Amino acid sequence: GIQLAPKEKLEIPVLFVPAEMKIYKAVVVIHVMRQNGENWPYEVTAESNTDLNRNVIVAENGETQGILWIYPINGTPEAPQPKSVVIRCQARQRLEQRVELLLMGVIPGATALPDAGDSAVVDSDELSNTPEFTDGSSTTLEFLYELQYQSDEIRSQLESLVGMQLVEKEWDTESRIVTLIFNVVFAPNKPMRNEATVVVQCSAGGLWKFPLVFIATEPEVDDVINIEAVGLNKESIVGFKLTSQTR
Repeated sequence: GIQLAPKEKLEIPVLFVPAEMKIYKAVVVIHVMRQNGENWPYEVTAESNTDLNRNVIVAENGETQGILWIYPINGTPEAPQPKSVVIRCQARQRLEQRVELLLMGVIPGATALPDAGDSAVVDSDELSNTPEFTDGSSTTLEFLYELQYQSDEIRSQLESLVGMQLVEKEWDTESRIVTLIFNVVFAPNKPMRNEATVVVQCSAGGLWKFPLVFIATEPEVDDVINIEAVGLNKESIVGFKLTSQTR
């Protein structure tokens, strides 16, 4: 019963309050008819667009009685972000650290994603498929994970210095907690402090984000150069070589 003037805008609020970590799907349908009840003279023929045929209500005389707009909505619950995991290493050193990520509220047996690319948050082309999880029944859960950066500049600084590999996983059916254990390698070449986020998505629905902070402290002193004075107001010179690690 909402009346719209010509070129007037209609805002439709959509509220999403997920109760579980699973996929939710809904459809918003908008049905438009003329206020005076008359039909549009436009006639839908067999040669008309397929989508148009499906979304147009045709009267007995062949004229258009109403128009439908159909908007599918896919809801992906996102878990609250935990505290950041700090990975600290001295510059010009190499650190390997095990990082445990807890996925709370995993729902086995929920409707699986039709395609990993349907996620609007995670780019499936950059994701890594992890091994499958099974709880002893026919239920199988697949997970995708990716290390995301806040900007292209941070990506250029960290991408070649950080490596992540899934080494172990645990699945507790009673608590519905999946534990992913990663081996994180951090080999900084200079002091820095940058942040990244591990994004994990489950095929049964749900999204988890884990912030990581990479800190590279000052490196050790390479050498101490002593210059001995030959006298007041006289120059003392010492020479040493520097080697560039890049072109």
